[in-house]
Amino acid sequence: MQKLVKLTDSEKQVLDLLWDQETPLTSTEIVHLSKDRTWKPSYIHIMITSLLKKEMIHVACFKKTTKNYARAFEPTMTREQWNLLQVTDQQKSTSRTLSQVFTALLEEEMDSGLIDELSEMLDARKKQLKKQENADSDPSDNI
Repeated sequence: MQKLVKLTDSEKQVLDLLWDQETPLTSTEIVHLSKDRTWKPSYIHIMITSLLKKEMIHVACFKKTTKNYARAFEPTMTREQWNLLQVTDQQKSTSRTLSQVFTALLEEEMDSGLIDELSEMLDARKKQLKKQENADSDPSDNI
């Protein structure tokens, strides 16, 4: 898991745009899709450079734009992974933090369908972990 880095509001908005589009975008596409912002192409370049240095985005491909090719960027993690980093980095005790978050979620008025879905995800993860433990402790692998 990546470590949490500090992002400016504008950097976070660029990441949100990339997550929402679910496809690599060039800097020009980012400017065009951000009509509600007053970002200039030079400012987008600064934000992209910063996000690259922070390893929050990477060059996914090159897209043909008129006569040239431009770099297209995508996030290095999903929005869900970013949100998890936000939660787990707040305290050193990850399991305690996650337990507190999960408790808070359960105390909210959730419908039984969502509770069932969460329960199924936990059961599936438990089975996966047990398979890994069994595979790691299988003595026939050491022969």
